This record gives sequence, C-alpha cells and structure tokens, in this order.
Amino acid sequence: MECRSNCGACCISPSITSFIPGMPNGKPAGVKCIHLLENMNCALFNSESRPKVCFDFNAHLETCGSNKEEAILLLTTMEKFTQC
Repeated sequence: MECRSNCGACCISPSITSFIPGMPNGKPAGVKCIHLLENMNCALFNSESRPKVCFDFNAHLETCGSNKEEAILLLTTMEKFTQC
C-alpha cells in the first residue's frame, strides 16, 4: 500500500519517543508533528533528516484503513494498546 497523500494520521496519532528535528524529545500521541504541513503531508518525507522511526513505518490496510479518519482511529487504538 502506498502512503496516502493528505492524510497525516501517522504524524498525529502515535507517540514518537525518538528525536525529530525541532522536537528533540519526540512527540506525544495525539499531537501533530511540527513537520506536518497544512495539506497533511510530511515536510520531511523525502528528506535525509526524516527520523528512522518514520522512515520504517509502512502504510498497510491494517494500520491505515481506507481513509484518513479510519487511519486515525486504527493508529490511536494501537497506541492505547501499546502504552505502558
């Protein structure tokens, strides 16, 4: 599955605990990454400064569903199940 344009769910729903340029401590779940553009695309998507955790995330039907709203729901649910 290709990453869905204008979605940004993976830049909002999950927490990221590793360094993100401009966000040295990562970001909490439910908070938009500072690199998420108004069109909901990632400004770092094709950049070498894109964090490894973001680079390693692959869009799948199981995580991204069939639309942005479903992706946010699925990723938020997964985030809740993986919190310590």
